[in-house]
Amino acid sequence: METLLLPFQFAFMQNAFLICMIVAVPTALLSCFLVLKGWALMGDAVSHAILPGVVLSWILGIPLIVGAFAAGMGCALLTGYLSDNSRVKQDTVMGVVFSGMFGIGIILYTSFPTNEHLDHVLFGNMLAIGLDDLLTAGAIALAVTLALLLKWKDLLLHAFDPAQARASGLSTGILHYGLLAALSLTVVATLTSVGLILAVALLVTPGAIAFLIARSFGWMLIVAVVACLLSMLLGTYLAFFLDSAPAPTIVLVLTALFCLALARRMARTRRASREAAPEPALAGGK
Repeated sequence: METLLLPFQFAFMQNAFLICMIVAVPTALLSCFLVLKGWALMGDAVSHAILPGVVLSWILGIPLIVGAFAAGMGCALLTGYLSDNSRVKQDTVMGVVFSGMFGIGIILYTSFPTNEHLDHVLFGNMLAIGLDDLLTAGAIALAVTLALLLKWKDLLLHAFDPAQARASGLSTGILHYGLLAALSLTVVATLTSVGLILAVALLVTPGAIAFLIARSFGWMLIVAVVACLLSMLLGTYLAFFLDSAPAPTIVLVLTALFCLALARRMARTRRASREAAPEPALAGGK
């Protein structure tokens, strides 16, 4: 028992577990909307596009969160503008924009050497979380979570049928850009924990797991939060004993849960199809 409780005795592990509990809720809630709206690639785009904002913030001596949020929103707005004013589909535009901004970030990072390790920006540094990181992530997580919970019905209607949402008197523009702002802020909140690249797993996989299990959107939100929270805590716990990095371990746990949910869904589908199949006629029967 003493060995099993060993990770909880270290301050750096306690902070890692705290950041997991803080980040899990907004990322899981947001992933449900991204999955339903078909914006899974948008989370990937914003997480990659934040890199030049982080580097510029470091060069200018301003808080990293300011540059990261500005770059994330800039990527989202530029993607929307190009997809609305060109014949290129949105997923193609997102691929072009986020790869271009990521390339700009790499060039800036190599051209202006800083004390910031690129590995920590890309992959996070969960075991070096400080009080400032906890407070920043907590404030962002609280704001995003409250906004999503208060407006989840409006966002759900907008995700399924934007025309109906507009006809119902909802401000679809505010909902659209509000969701993009929440996405950018959530990626910023995960910056110091799982980093930019692996943040996309938290913004997609919990919602995908819940989509396979739940039958209503309310339960989908609950299942996504539980799956994300358990995966982050278990992944961090296992990383201590495996001597591995917490972020990729968390992603592997999330992937394993998705595979289990997919196998369960496929088994239920096959069972339902067998039960619905007509009984074969007896030989010689009328």
